[in-house]
Amino acid sequence: MTNEAKGVTREGWRLLFATLKLQQRALIMGACVGLAWTLGKVAVPQLTKLAIDRGIEKNGSLLLWTMLILAAAVIAGVFAGWRRYIAFRESRLTETMLRERIFAQIQGLHVGYHDKAQTGQLMSRSSSDLQQVQGFVVNIPIFVSQITMVIGVVVILFFSDPILAAVSLFPLPFINISARSFSHKIHPAVMAVQQEQAQLANIVEESVSGIRVVKGFGAEAVQQGKLNIEADDIRRESMRAARIRSRFLPAIDLLPSLGLVAVLGLGGHRVINGDMSLGGLVAFNTYLTMLIWPMRNIGMTVAFAQRAASALLRVNEILSEVPAIADAVEPRKLPQAGLAQPVGAVSFDNVVFGYDIGHADITVLNGLSLTIAPGESVAIVGATGSGKSTITRLLLRFYDPQSGSITLDGVDLRDLTLSDLRRAVGVVFEDTLLFNDTVSANIAFAKPEINQEIVIRAAKLAGAHEFIMQLPQQYDTVLGERGFSLSGGQRQRIAIARAIVADSRVLVLDDATSAVDPTKEHEIRDALATVMRGRTTLVIAHRPATIELADRAVLLDNGVIAAVGTHHELLATNEKYREVLAAWSSPQVVE
Repeated sequence: MTNEAKGVTREGWRLLFATLKLQQRALIMGACVGLAWTLGKVAVPQLTKLAIDRGIEKNGSLLLWTMLILAAAVIAGVFAGWRRYIAFRESRLTETMLRERIFAQIQGLHVGYHDKAQTGQLMSRSSSDLQQVQGFVVNIPIFVSQITMVIGVVVILFFSDPILAAVSLFPLPFINISARSFSHKIHPAVMAVQQEQAQLANIVEESVSGIRVVKGFGAEAVQQGKLNIEADDIRRESMRAARIRSRFLPAIDLLPSLGLVAVLGLGGHRVINGDMSLGGLVAFNTYLTMLIWPMRNIGMTVAFAQRAASALLRVNEILSEVPAIADAVEPRKLPQAGLAQPVGAVSFDNVVFGYDIGHADITVLNGLSLTIAPGESVAIVGATGSGKSTITRLLLRFYDPQSGSITLDGVDLRDLTLSDLRRAVGVVFEDTLLFNDTVSANIAFAKPEINQEIVIRAAKLAGAHEFIMQLPQQYDTVLGERGFSLSGGQRQRIAIARAIVADSRVLVLDDATSAVDPTKEHEIRDALATVMRGRTTLVIAHRPATIELADRAVLLDNGVIAAVGTHHELLATNEKYREVLAAWSSPQVVE
């Protein structure tokens, strides 16, 4: 094993111990319960010996010894159940705490991280990797009790017959050596299996979420081929791990059996010679048999621990990620609205921004300066790639500009908490996402506690009420995943209603009418005008009818503002503006 691999292994074990330390009191309690179980189990062979030697050979009371053996068995059974309960309780608690932490971290990480992260990888680390940790933690109380039983049995055997004990237990050190070798060899194999499982999860997630594209292009066989490759990789890596286990587990079975052979050979002659009682031989043999499963389970627990340590390494890659976008150390508050102080002023001051694509930054905005007065509506118009949607992302602080600043009501966005900022800025994205929930819950997403009257009013303003009332359960109708049971226009109307409920001081319509049939655009045009009235609004649009809703239009070209004016002014005076609108309204020709 290389030094780097050893370092990774040590880091995995460090993370595992740090995780267990959070529950050390409960795990110690489980170990104590396991100790009581051990006492019950260890007492049975000793009582059996006395029953044979005194109850059978010396005509003693068999009933007494039978009842004592039964009592010891009951004690072992009760504490075994209690130990199992504590083990599962603590393992599920560990899994729950880690799942909540990783989910909170995934939600808290900046959008730039999610641009590069694979969804399947995140899902795998939030599910199967955590199950590996849970599978190990559930074995800890059992493992500790079995260790104490091994120690107790070994002590009893040496007190009973030191020579016979030394002969029968001679293979045990070799089991420990095998376990250490197994631990080092299984680690890279387990890591490889978990990595391949994450890759397969990513293929499945992409295929399911993009099922319409897959079916639309008849590409089922292509995706099946990708999955077959990943499935074969999992099988190959799993078989590599299985070969390592197959070399280790036989030693666990064989080595204790060698001790049994020695006991039967040497101990049998001692009984015949009268140097050992028959009950003593039976007890000695029973004790040695009791070591087989614990010793085997120790090896299995080492494997579980190695998997858990590997899984925690993968989980920690997410937990240790530092969000590039975070709350200010000493955040400021936005000014409150008042008659003398309208709110919603937005200012972009010499903003420069580019996306990190691969190893190069692609500049999108190059010194953008724009001021929007409270209550004013501004349409941002530009060709594809001109940076229209980037303005929305910067205003929501999905990203921070490389230079320049953006302020809301005079406060730099970087001086606000993210929650305050995103409550102040409502947005309707071009790519509408609805959740697998009721229509009412989707509309009230930002404020789930609001009453139904506000939900219905928002739906009416967005022009969604009429088609909602035609759904099977109306507002209680559960939409399918991503809302694909509705048309694109219907989804966007519900998204607009959701933004209305949010009641933000700034509203961003990021091409919000793009999926609405142009012949029906007028149905929500008046609703949008009502929502925009008196509210600062950024309208990212290319349809003239939508642009006309804004007080003024801004033409974006090569990351800077090329022209400013009303829609009709720019249409009459600016050739570039007319070209952009014509390009959007004309069918695209692919050569």
